[in-house]
Parts: sequence; C-alpha cells; structure tokens
Amino acid sequence: MTHSRVWFITGASRGLGRAFAEAALAGGDRVVAAARNVGPLEDLTAKYPDHLVPLPLDVTDRQEVFDGVERAAAAFGRLDVVVNNAGAMLYGMVEEATEEQIRAHMDVNFFGAVWVAQAVLPHLRAQGGGRLLQVTSMGSGGGMATVGFYGAGKAALDSVSEALAMEVEGFGVKVTIVQMGGYNTGLFTTGTTNTEPQAQYQPLRTEMEAMWGDAVAPEPDAAAPVVMELAALPDPPRRLIVGSQSFDHVLQMDQAQSELYRSWEHLSRLAPG
Repeated sequence: MTHSRVWFITGASRGLGRAFAEAALAGGDRVVAAARNVGPLEDLTAKYPDHLVPLPLDVTDRQEVFDGVERAAAAFGRLDVVVNNAGAMLYGMVEEATEEQIRAHMDVNFFGAVWVAQAVLPHLRAQGGGRLLQVTSMGSGGGMATVGFYGAGKAALDSVSEALAMEVEGFGVKVTIVQMGGYNTGLFTTGTTNTEPQAQYQPLRTEMEAMWGDAVAPEPDAAAPVVMELAALPDPPRRLIVGSQSFDHVLQMDQAQSELYRSWEHLSRLAPG
C-alpha cells in the first residue's frame, strides 16, 4: 500500500462518510467520495482539488455501482480503502411498514453494500490487497422496536461480511465490520423514512421515544480518528465497535443473550443435533 492511500467512500456527502473523507484528506490521502447528491462536497472539492473526486452514485442501482467503481478506480489508479457507509433509516413498527418501504430500505442498507463489495473486489484482488470497511451498527446483534428494519439490514450485512472476510483474506483483502455507535449523522432526520403510525402501537412508540431521550450524540468527526487508525493497522480485526458507551452496551447485550440461552439450556438439550 502506498503512503498516500486512495479511499472510496459511499454516503460521503454527510455524517460519518463526510467525516471519514475529511480525515483522510487531512492526512494526505486521496478520496473518491460517492453520494447520490455530491453538492454538499463542493467545499471539500475546492479545498482539495487534486485529492478529491466527487462521484454521483446511487448504490441501489447495481450497474451504476459497477460503472461508478470503474470510474473511481481510474481516478487515482487504484483503491486502497473502501468504506461501505451509505445507509438510511426506516423508522416505525414492523406491522406498519409497507412493502415498498421495506424493499427500498434493504436496497440501500444491504443490497447497496453488497453491490459495492462485489464491484471493488476484482480491483482489490488484482492489486494484491486492500481494506474493505463494512459499516454496520452496534445494534446489529439484535432487533429493537421502531428500528427493526434498520437492525435487520445491518445484521444481514454483518453476517455476509463475516463470510466475505473468510472468502477474500487469501487474496490479501482485509474486511472489518465497523459497528458504529450513535453519532449525530442526520440519520434520524434527513436519512429517515417514517411509517404511518397505527394507534395501537402509540403507547410503545411513546415509551421508545422516551428511552431514546434527548441526549446529544457526539459529532461524526469524533469517530474518524478510530477509523483512520483501523485502516492503517497491518493486521486489522474482523470487527470493531466504535464508541466507548456503545462498547459497554454491546457487551451487556451479549451477556444478556448468553444468560437467556443458559436459562433454557435444559430445553435446548432435549433434542439431538
């Protein structure tokens, strides 16, 4: 890997993607920043005209992704770090969501990431290696009311990424599942599609909204140094939780799940297999 790395980042116009792009550029690296709307990247393009290439890209269109990756690879001659970051939020109860909403959500959060991975791997394999950072969530290990489809998409990406890591490590390609904590990315505002609320779920909806609370999430640039260090590791981990509080929450969830399994172990062991 050359000293000046080439990054390909999806969802780069705002939130975490923007923060990662800024950090990479500030470190002297070059970036192909992909987003549906690259307008918000005009200031970065002006500041780093020789190091940043904005790339309009809709990750839900598989052919557009493959064509876009070809342009990205040609821009600086290679791809060193690919960050599969593009995502959206479908907020509401499972029963409330329409088929169109569910399919559109999975097209972005799961299939879009798969298309990017499929498109970049021939390039990474041909050059003998590279990094693929799969941005999931600290909550991808279990579902939660009102954000079930977001968790489902991230859990699916999490599982596929584990398989992918095994499949490509022999080619020198390192895959890391980046389990992000909660950051002020705009996901719950500009990046959210809301279901049509059903009255019977209002008590639970109110309870969940109270649980989310009014806590102010840290800004995305607080996470960028962790991702920069991760990308530079010669032997990166298969998965990494980003966020101190999120680290504690994930461990608590894992412990609770283990305790649940143990409490019903007697029933599980009644069946062979």
